[in-house]
Amino acid sequence: MGARIAESALYGHLWGTDELRDIFGEDARIRDWVWILVQLAEAQGELGIIPPRAAAAIARSAKPGRLDLARIARATRETGHSTLGLIEGLQQVLPAEAAEWVYYGATVQDLTDTWMATAMRRVGAVVWREVRTIETLLLGLAERHRDTPVAGRTHGQPGAPVTFGFKMAGFADEVRRHLERMQQGAPRWLVGQLGGAVGALGFYGEQAIPLRRRFCERVGLGDPGISWLTSRDRVAEFAVVLTLVCSTLGRFGNEVLELQRPEIGEVAEPAMPGGVGSITMPHKRNPELSEHLVTLSRLVRANASVLLEGLVAEHERDGRGWKAEWIAFPEVCLLTGVALDMGRRVLDGLEVDAGAMLRNIEDAHGMLASERLLASLAPAIGKHRAQSLLQEALADGRRRGLGLEAAVAASDDLRPHLGDAGPVLPAVVDVGASGAMVDEVLERARQARTQERATWP
Repeated sequence: MGARIAESALYGHLWGTDELRDIFGEDARIRDWVWILVQLAEAQGELGIIPPRAAAAIARSAKPGRLDLARIARATRETGHSTLGLIEGLQQVLPAEAAEWVYYGATVQDLTDTWMATAMRRVGAVVWREVRTIETLLLGLAERHRDTPVAGRTHGQPGAPVTFGFKMAGFADEVRRHLERMQQGAPRWLVGQLGGAVGALGFYGEQAIPLRRRFCERVGLGDPGISWLTSRDRVAEFAVVLTLVCSTLGRFGNEVLELQRPEIGEVAEPAMPGGVGSITMPHKRNPELSEHLVTLSRLVRANASVLLEGLVAEHERDGRGWKAEWIAFPEVCLLTGVALDMGRRVLDGLEVDAGAMLRNIEDAHGMLASERLLASLAPAIGKHRAQSLLQEALADGRRRGLGLEAAVAASDDLRPHLGDAGPVLPAVVDVGASGAMVDEVLERARQARTQERATWP
């Protein structure tokens, strides 16, 4: 294993998944690069740009397993060129009639950008699958807990009641927007690259545009219409969408972490079989997965910022941003894969304590009904005056250890507006339009899922 912790035998599972490593690992990358070069040769052979016999020989003999990777690595270091070692390695395994025709007229960026688009396609398929699964789990929680009251919190403090289903529906709706972004982005992102030296495809003459079109068809990508050597918005946008996905998962993880605090105790992530919370405090049950979702989201945002820096590039080719993608882009994808896996596991086994949610509302001694009380007073004495009087009365009540009803009853300014028989107070557990909004999210998601494919793009 490598020196980077992401490649550690002990900790690698925290920073990547095997499914995505199969896209970005050295063997997989060489395999895909060779396949792309074969598709280029066959497209060139079909158009008569290279001899068809040479194209057939390249397709027949250019096999990753035949390459001497140690020799390729040595030549890469000695020449200082990114793929000259690969070219020489291919020439070693090709028959003489084909050796001069491999990698014909193409550049490093033609190869690596096309590969990156194919990687986006494969990564996107995984992300799409996992995000839809997460949406399903969130929608299930939203529906089951449509009417389960819980304290809504603002600035970390209890505010007014909502429902736990409302919380989950908010996450589900956000996830649905990520799916929409992926649908909309696919035609922009999944395009090939064949630009040649400066993007003008001068090497191929009149055959340039037909070749690019045929090459893109063969690798299963769209024709970009124009070379995008320094237009890095495609890579950046894809990474930003993954960053949004991870940030949603990070927000969810942070919510679980906060609500699992024993003093709140409303939810808990699933206990790991054999899991140990602390080697010195055996009573602890740490929200390890939820905490790690926040960590992953930070790392994804950091790596995505490198890709955003690449948007400002120079002239017709600029290796500074483009080569930084070789590091940052796989990191964004690998970390996203782990976040999706962990988010799904937390949601699938999330423990919801509806009793604790209700107790926390009741422990506020009616104070969470202050919004509804303000609304009932506003028509009679004005919203702003009612707010001022209530704030004063409830602050005094807190100092005296009174609940909302007693605090309002003790206010000479408010008592006359609450009826002859004493305070007429709203229900303590009034969740507003929470349930109606849950229903709206559920219906929109159902309609969207009937119209979209289960696979991406």
